[in-house]
Order: sequence, then structure tokens, then C-alpha cells
Amino acid sequence: MSDKKPDDAVEAVEPESEAPAWHCMDKDGAMKELSLSSDHASTGLSTDDAAARLEKYGPNKMTAEKKKTLLERIWDQVANVLVAILVVVALVSMVRAIVEEGTENKISNWIQFGIIFSVIAINTYIGIYQEGNAEKAAEALKSMLSADARVLRDGKEVMIPGIDVVPGDVVILGLGDKVPCDLRLLKTQNLACQEAALTGESVPIDKVTVVIDVPEGMTAAQVPLGDRKNMCYSATLVAQGAGVGLAIATGDYTEIGTINALVAKVEKKKTAVLQQIDNVSKMLAVFIIITSICTFCAAFFQAGQDAIDAVQIGLVCAVAMIPEGLEAIVTVVYAWAVSNMAEQNAIIRALPAVETLGSVTVICSDKTGTLTQNLMSLTAFVTSDSTFKIDVNSADRTADNFVRDDTYLVERATHQLKRTVSQVVMDGTGGGKKRGHKEQSNHFAVTELHSVHDGTTEHGDGDEAPKKEVANPEAQGTSPDQPYVKSALAGGILCSKCILGENGGRDGEIGNPTELSILRAVYMTGVDIEDLKKDQPIVAEVPFSSEYKFMATVHEPNAEVDGKGTDGKLIVHAKGAPDRMLKVCSKQAKGGSLDPKDVEDIDEKYWTERIATLSSHGLRVIALTRGTVPKKEVTQDQNLGPEFVNGRAKPWLTMVGLCAIMDPPRPECVQAIAEAKRAGVRVAMITGDHKDTATAIGHMLGLVDEEYSEAVTGPEMDAMSDDELKAAVITHNVFARASPQNKIRIVKALQAQGQICSMTGDGVNDAPALKAADMGVAMGKEGTDVAREASEMILADDNFATIVTAVREGRVVWDNLRKILLVNTPINNAQGMSVLFGIVMGLPDSPLTAIQVLYSNLICAVTLGFVCAIEPAEDGIMAQPPRKVGKRLIGRYLFLRIAMATAALTIAVVGSVFWAKSYQDGVDPAADLREIRSQAINTLDFGAISVTLSARFTYNSSFHPRIFKGNKFAWYSVAIVAVLQVFITYCPGLNSVVFGMGPMTGIQWGITILMMVLVFVVMEVEKMIRRGLKAKGADTDDTERWVFDKSEAPDGDIALPKGASHLNLTELNH
Repeated sequence: MSDKKPDDAVEAVEPESEAPAWHCMDKDGAMKELSLSSDHASTGLSTDDAAARLEKYGPNKMTAEKKKTLLERIWDQVANVLVAILVVVALVSMVRAIVEEGTENKISNWIQFGIIFSVIAINTYIGIYQEGNAEKAAEALKSMLSADARVLRDGKEVMIPGIDVVPGDVVILGLGDKVPCDLRLLKTQNLACQEAALTGESVPIDKVTVVIDVPEGMTAAQVPLGDRKNMCYSATLVAQGAGVGLAIATGDYTEIGTINALVAKVEKKKTAVLQQIDNVSKMLAVFIIITSICTFCAAFFQAGQDAIDAVQIGLVCAVAMIPEGLEAIVTVVYAWAVSNMAEQNAIIRALPAVETLGSVTVICSDKTGTLTQNLMSLTAFVTSDSTFKIDVNSADRTADNFVRDDTYLVERATHQLKRTVSQVVMDGTGGGKKRGHKEQSNHFAVTELHSVHDGTTEHGDGDEAPKKEVANPEAQGTSPDQPYVKSALAGGILCSKCILGENGGRDGEIGNPTELSILRAVYMTGVDIEDLKKDQPIVAEVPFSSEYKFMATVHEPNAEVDGKGTDGKLIVHAKGAPDRMLKVCSKQAKGGSLDPKDVEDIDEKYWTERIATLSSHGLRVIALTRGTVPKKEVTQDQNLGPEFVNGRAKPWLTMVGLCAIMDPPRPECVQAIAEAKRAGVRVAMITGDHKDTATAIGHMLGLVDEEYSEAVTGPEMDAMSDDELKAAVITHNVFARASPQNKIRIVKALQAQGQICSMTGDGVNDAPALKAADMGVAMGKEGTDVAREASEMILADDNFATIVTAVREGRVVWDNLRKILLVNTPINNAQGMSVLFGIVMGLPDSPLTAIQVLYSNLICAVTLGFVCAIEPAEDGIMAQPPRKVGKRLIGRYLFLRIAMATAALTIAVVGSVFWAKSYQDGVDPAADLREIRSQAINTLDFGAISVTLSARFTYNSSFHPRIFKGNKFAWYSVAIVAVLQVFITYCPGLNSVVFGMGPMTGIQWGITILMMVLVFVVMEVEKMIRRGLKAKGADTDDTERWVFDKSEAPDGDIALPKGASHLNLTELNH
């Protein structure tokens, strides 16, 4: 590793050069690389040497990411033009409060200053609060590091703080320990480590000490992390056994440290709405400045106001048009959606991320636990002449869960029809080592199966696969009785040390998930598993080893289970990889029956093809065999070696059946994926599993079809150029054997193709890809803290269907934001336009005060804006395609609607003011001005109610009973606005001193109601015209690009972040 000492810098440290290939070095080579003596394994470091190395390499911790100070976060919120305008208005108000004479004017200006300052403070607080869930991924990673470590120092075994471990330390590992740093193993004793969070492997990895060979055509750096079995990695757990390792990397230079660097480096992009809110703010700022200047000129030159008053009127116009409440109501939209989604098990960590969901075009999902149940299940039991299909979703304990179906899994998977048995096995669940593949952690993997007839089982290029005929059609669809299941699958129960969880579930289960699936299937038929084990306890056993891939147990016979003819004998159950078990079998149990008359010579061809067929579908296969030995051959608790099974002169066991096991798809995911397709959202599956399993699950879920007919693997992607990968992510839905780097490149390639990408993940290794995606989704139940902190959304139920529900909610957010803009923007614009055109048309003073417009902005945003913020989804929302990348919230039709609503409100306000003015006698100009301002603000806010009620429905008419349904808060909000308007109009002191208003006459209220009705009619007529245009094919939904829409090409660079190659999972760049 690099000699550079990491300091407490603000950035994660990067390795300076490519790390040594520790897994390809022997023990002496590793010692030499770290300048250690040959007897170092027995002595460890001296105290002085350890101190020197600590100084050289630095402490075993990861550097922190620089965080923004509070002042920096405040500046981020206030550094924009609209806030600057408000600040100017506040300062002018403060100056006027100081210099002007008259108590009423001073109070009014101080109130105006206080309100504006409060608005700025509240919006700033809201923005900072939204950032409250700042990135904690680095902290989560650090919390995964070991607190203490057991090492050799000065020849003695001592416990030291994990932070003090240095390269060269000899680390001692025991069951349950957290590995403190990256280790090259020196000794192992049945050692296996749980590395799922780092490598994606779902079962513990068996560890060795020998040098790892580099497959032909690969470099040492390309050997997958999961295949480096002579290594242990920081923050992983010892699942079994013990071992001793040499520390070769600490802190930032470990594999998990590199992930920390990647997490820190991936920049999060602003969501489309946040970007567009920024853009709208800039355009509004220009419009506001122009309008304010025009208003100042009209007040100064036409109305004859003095300079200070003209400036004040111009600033009132500016304040009127600034959407002070917009940020607050956008937050309400997000918060409401977040609340709804939390009820559906989707937890949003960052509010603006909700909107991103509505624009997602591709959902990249993990397989295990998200699309599947994360529960290995026995899906089929194959005997010499029958196949039983098992209902993996049944909640009832009955033998009816086993149903005979001899057509089930009887033919090879389509993509394996023309391949030999050995080729199928190489592609399947075991397959041995394959170029660039992570070696499968399947203890019972098939590795040595070959055809036994004509040298091949392949079909000619032009031949169809042979059709299988059902021999016993009358037996199809029947279920066996419980004694049959108990007898036929006894080997899967008795030849096992696994303990089934409570009620057959995962709670409290112990053991290998593949083996547990057999116990669970038998348990669900009503068999009492524990009673069976008590009735036939283990006399002796051959423990499982990955070298010979089977285990065997010896038991006293039980006539109910083992049949007749067992007097004076012991029963041997052997369970293991089917290719290994086939070699030691001479007989087969016909139909799984152990009656002596049903035992016949084995049909090796049949079993070979069935094993290949099941493997072609990506299933894990375990063979159950049985035999007998004389009682005198085995004593109680005798230590038996593998030769007890495979060291005899000739095959001697009886093949009972094959157990086909898989992690089945979630039933609800099939429907969810179909719904996503209808919504124009593509679903891609990315998994670390092998190609055939991924393809089989893809078929079941509807991801693999004629358009997306096959899977692509991680090594294949590694060999692709950037352009080839960009094409592959569009033409493939299933990505198998994918490494963390593959995930990042897939995300970047999709984004380079203009896609909005959601990515799911649960492990530490997924964190960089989760951050790189437009929408990172972590698992809540099975996921790591690191993945959760790097994501925007967490699935509390780890269910893909929840993502589709969230996408729907995201679309509702987009629709409601457009409705809010249709309501709030015309209100703001009409306030400013009313001031401008009121002055232009001859009013001596502004028809609205700054406090009035601030009040109107906030009360309309909080009440009427809230109506739109929580409006439920309209029909057909998931029948629409995702919106185009770069599409603006305000398209051409929405722009026209906003302009029309602005014009309607402005005309209503100015018209009502002059209408009311015509009834005044001019005796008291001050009282007349207060009446005019009362008229203006009431016409404006009651007109805003009309706009809101119409905007609730995009196309449907509001002249309909539906206006009273669906959103109960609509009428609450209308009532609140109406009551408040009456209150500020008639409350003594409040109306005159604060708002500059006076009581209204009956005629004025009549004018207000009439203008309110006219605005509503105008909005509904526009809606009727738009319905007609849509019927003729016009793009009234603003789905097509407009002249102002962003059209720049997406970033075509899909290169990985610097430092990603240190992960050494696969080759990264070509």
C-alpha cells in the first residue's frame, strides 16, 4: 500500500498507485512486500516497529468528508436575486421608519421591515432543515470498523484498539469477530467470512491460504473480490471457524476505505424541480426588476410622486411579484408525498427526491430480496419418473403444497438448448471458475457433470428440443400424502445440522439457506421436523467440506421412513452436489419410493440430463441419496472421513431424488413490473448471481422477452468500450455477475443515453452507485447503514412493488407542482401588474401596500397553495409516459394558462378599483385610498380562490359535483381565506394601521363577488378549449419540447471516479 500517511484532511485519501496483488502472492512474498522477516507469523511486530509503522501509514481510520459550516449553509439559502430584492425592500422600510415623521407611518414601516425579515428567515430555515439529512455515509462506514483487534505484538497475543492496527500486524480471528483491516490469510481453520455487504455474496465465503490462480486472459486486478479467498476484508464478519492473517492495508487504503472515497466523490445533482425553481427565480428576477422600474417611472413622472415615495411604490411592486411562499409550499408538496409514501413503506430521506421519482425512465433493481423473496425455497422435487412442483407462497401446512407436474422444468431453458451438459453446468449455479466471474458460494454446486451418451446432449442447430411426453397423465395434478414426503425427503432433514426458524420462517433459523429450504418445504407439508430428528438421531457423520461437496449422516432405521428390510443395518443419508453423488450411486428409488420392490438400477443418462436441465434454469440442485451399512461397521460418534462415502470399491448408494432450489420472485413484483411497463418505465435487474439464475428469474418476472431476450454479465461489460456499454444498457434488462463498478458504469451509461435512472442496493459496495444514480434506493430490512445513508429513498419492506408505488407518487408531485404554479404565479404577477397598471391608468398611489401583498402571498400559499399541494392523483396518471429529460415545469400551455390567469386577475383588480372609485365623493382622500386598497386586496384574494378551484382538475370541468369531493381541505382553505379577508377588512386598527385598509360597502362586496365569478368562468372556458385541442391531438400536456426546454446532450462520459480501480473487483477501464 502507499506509504503516504492519511491526515485529517477534508477529502478522502486516494491510493497513489495500484495496490499489490496480495491474493497472487504466497505468504513469504507478502511478508517480503511489507519488509518483514520470515518468522514474523510467530512473533508479530515489536512495539517500536508498530509505532514506526503507525507513523508511516497513519491510524486505521477513514478520513472525514468536509462539511459545510452553518454560515455556508445560510449563505447557500440567501444567495439569490429574489432574496436580494427583499433585503433592499426591508432596508428601505427600515430607513423610512427611522426618518419619516408620524407614529402611524413609523409603525407601518417597522411592521413591514419585520414581516420581510421574518419571511427571509423562515425560508432560510426551511432550506436548512431540508438539508438536515446531510450525507452520513462516511460516518456509517466508520461505524462498521472494528473497535478492537487481537494481534501478535512482541511474540504475545494482545488486544489493541482497532485504530492502532498497522500493515504488518499479525491479526488473529475468531468466530463472530469483525475483521479490523484487509488481511492476507496465513492460517485457516474451517474459516468462512460473511462478505455480503462488500461483495454481494449472500452466503459466507470459505477461506484458504493458498495462492489464487489468475484465470487465463485476465490480470490479477481482474480477479473478483469474492474469488480472493485467501483474503479477508475490513468490516466483514467471521461466520465460522478461526484464522490468522497479515494486515496488508488499513484505513483509507482498505477496500471499504476506497468505497468511502467514492461515496465522498460522487456529486449529487439537483433534481429537475430544484433546478427549474432556480431558473424560474432568475427569470422572475429580470421580470420583477423591469416591472418595478416601469412602476417607479409611472409613479414619479405620471403620478407626480416624490422620489422616495416613487421608489417605495416600485419596491411594493417588486415585493408583490416575489413568490415568498413558493418555497414553503413546494416543501409542503414534498412533505405530503413523503407522508403518503411512508404509509406505503417507502421512506424518503431528502424531500426533493420525491419529484425525481416521477421522471424515472429506468428502474435498476437488485434481484435478491427486492424482486425475489430473499428466502431460498424448494421449488421442485425430481424423482426417477416424476416431478413435484412446490407452492413456495403457500401459508398452509399441507401436503397439497406438493403437486405432481411432470411437465415442470422438464426442458432446458431456451438459451441452453444447443449446449452440452458440461457447458450448461459451467453457466449454471456452480460451474467452477469462469473467466471474470465471481466464484459462486454454493456449497453443493455442480462442477463435474458430463454427458454419458454419445458424448453430448446438445441438439443440432436446426433441431427442436425433444418434446417430453407425460407417462402418467392421470397422476398429474395430484398431491402425495405426508408419509411419502417425510420418507422421500428424510435425507434433507436428517442429514443436516440446520435449525428451522420459528413457524418455518427466518426468525431464529441457523444454517445454510440452501439446506434450510428443504426443511422448510417438508415442514410446510405438516411434518414435525424436530420429532423426526429425535426419532432418528445422528449416530456418526461425514462433515461437509467444499473439497468433496457432500455430507453424510448415519442413523438407526425407522420402518415408517426407511421401509422394510433394514433389520441389523444402519441407514446412511448422503446429501450433496448431484454430480458427485451420481458417481457413488448404483440404484435409484422409483418415484422416490424406498420399498425394496421399487429400487432399480440407476439410469445415469436420465439423471445427467435432469441435472443439466435444472441447472439451465439457474436452480441450485442437491441430490438426496440413501444407503445401508451393517451396524457393526459404524460406532456411536465415530469420526468418519469422505472415503466412507466415495472410497468404496464400487457405487453403493441409491438416488432418491433431486431438490431444485431457488430464491423465488415476489408474487406482487410481476404485477408491479407490468404496471411500470404501462407507465413507460423500463425495469432492469442487476445481480451478482450467475447468468442462468438471473435469466430464469427475469423470465418469471417478465423482464426477459423477445425485445430483451438475454442477459449480459459483468465480465462481458468489462470487455466493452464505452459506446458498446451505452448500447448494451438499452438492449438488455438483465445484468448478471455485476460488480460495484459495473453498477456505477451502468448508471452512467443510462444517464449518458438521456435516461433518468433509479438504482437499488443494500451493501456497502452499492453505495457509490446509489449516489451516482438520479434516485438511490436502499433496503430497509436487509440493507446496510452505509447503503441507506447514500440513498434518497429506503424501502421499509425491501419490496420492488413499493418503488412503483413511489413512482406514481412522484408523478403526482409533478402534477401538483404545476397546479401550484398555476395558482401562485398569477397571484404574484397580478399583484405587481395591479400596482403598475393602477398607476398608469391614473391612480395617485399604489392600490396595494407592501404589507398587503406580503400577507396575500403567504396566506394564499399556505391555504390555497396547500389545496393543490395535496390534491390526489388524477385518473390515468400511470398511463402517461415519463416526462422527457429537461422538460420544464412551465411548458407552453401552462405558460399560456398562467398568462391568462394573470391577465384575468389583473383586469379584475384594476377594474374593481376604478369601479369602486366611481362611487367615492373625494371628501376624504385618505379614507378613499383605504377603501380602494380594501377593494383591491379582496378582489385579488377572492379571485385567487376561483383560480384554485379551477386548477384542481387539469382537464375535467369544475362546474361539476366533483369540485366538492376528493380533497376536503379545499373548502377548509376557502373558508379560512374568506374569514381572514373579512377580519383584516373590519378589525379596527389592524385594517388602518397595519394594512392601510378601510371597511367596505355592500356595493364593493357585490363587485368583489362578481369579479370572482368572472375569473372562474374565464378559467373554465380555457379548460374547455384545451379539452377540444387535446381531442384533436394537440400537446396540451406539454410533453413535447418547447423552445425554452433544456436540450443539451447528456454527459457522455461514463468513466468511473478516480480511485475506483482500487476496489479490484474487475478491470474498470479499457
